Amino acid sequence: MALKRVLPLRTVVATSVGLALASSSFVAAVQVASFVAGDAAWLAILVAGVLCTLAALCFAELNGMLPSAAGLRLWLGRAFGPGVALTVSLLYMGVLTGIVGVESYVISHIMVVVLPFWSPAVWIVLMLAFVTLLNLRGVKLAGNFQDLVTYAVLCSLVVMAAAGLARGHGSLTTPLSPGSVEGFIRAVAVGIFLFVGFEWVAPLAEEVTEVRHISRGMLVAVGILGVTYALFTVAMTSLVPKGALATSATPQVLFAGRAFGAAGVVWMAVLSLAASLKTFNAGLISVSRFMYATAREHALPSVFARLSYRYFTPWVAILTLFVVAVALSLGVLWTGRYLVLVNMAAAVESVVYALVGLSVIVLRRKEPDLARPFFVPGGMIVPLVTVVVFGVLAAAVLATDRRALLCLVLGLLLAAAYVRLVVPRLRERARRARLARRRQA
Repeated sequence: MALKRVLPLRTVVATSVGLALASSSFVAAVQVASFVAGDAAWLAILVAGVLCTLAALCFAELNGMLPSAAGLRLWLGRAFGPGVALTVSLLYMGVLTGIVGVESYVISHIMVVVLPFWSPAVWIVLMLAFVTLLNLRGVKLAGNFQDLVTYAVLCSLVVMAAAGLARGHGSLTTPLSPGSVEGFIRAVAVGIFLFVGFEWVAPLAEEVTEVRHISRGMLVAVGILGVTYALFTVAMTSLVPKGALATSATPQVLFAGRAFGAAGVVWMAVLSLAASLKTFNAGLISVSRFMYATAREHALPSVFARLSYRYFTPWVAILTLFVVAVALSLGVLWTGRYLVLVNMAAAVESVVYALVGLSVIVLRRKEPDLARPFFVPGGMIVPLVTVVVFGVLAAAVLATDRRALLCLVLGLLLAAAYVRLVVPRLRERARRARLARRRQA
């Protein structure tokens, strides 16, 4: 039994956008604004978007060569070996799942302001349970939900940003002068977080109607995200002081209240809820497929490779992610340490993008005859720039947050230990099971 090819280009774009455009993204957007002078955050955001486009081009070439639900792990494995690939992929998957904790923290605080009769923990469980049920019922239903919510949220954010700028009469402070070079580099580095997850649409390569939709969808999504974030961040900082925004876990609500009063707060709460639901949904779609593909190749327990006979969904992986997401979300809710996860995600994304650029270079030399439906233009320039720029950005993020650095080191050690000690046993068990089946046949 295999996954079904049912997803069109619009759903690929919606999923790519949906993983990145979340309620917690506005917290990161305020961080970007705090590193630059005046209302120049849009410059850092667009530069981060251009850099992510370079990475998207590299992802597009690799996905065209080797389209698979295993995605990143397969590409890194062909370039650097299976051990390195699996270690990096597990760390990457873990950090991406951890972003659910950040998102849950932000949206639960928003919902308690508007509807205080339920605690934040109740909101978290209800939202995660809803998207889990959607995913269990099939990728087509989950994809349609993703389309509807993503495009509605995008349109609403652009309209609110334009209206907010109009209310401020377009009076911006030094919009073309970001200040110090060091501050601008840090702003760009954190700005990478705003695009976190656009590439996680790649694990849907076995469920799209055409493989090339993945490449196109990622590039379109990065452009949409860059424009939307730039407009909305400038609108926020033009109406609300940066100090007030920086001390709030819900800066978008402060902006909505200042710009549109009580009605704006309610509407932003609705938008934030929709944004969180689509982020949870896109995360479940993508990470569960990654788990399915990894288990299919015996690098995770085989139970995660089980598909529903009725809906063709990896139901064990989906339910496991629900439990993990609830645990992580409650942990962030009780500790309040959401900024550590933001910086971890920005750093890991930068590291992965650098490795993807390096993979393009290595595979062009190791496997020059492999068919490449999409080829990054400009020879080695784009991959080389991707490697250098994202390597520097990863270092810049980790230099500003020692806790994030420590957590990533510990996560890397745990992933490496799993690959070294557990994976060989899983594969030996699978080998013995195959031999036993052959004997019985």
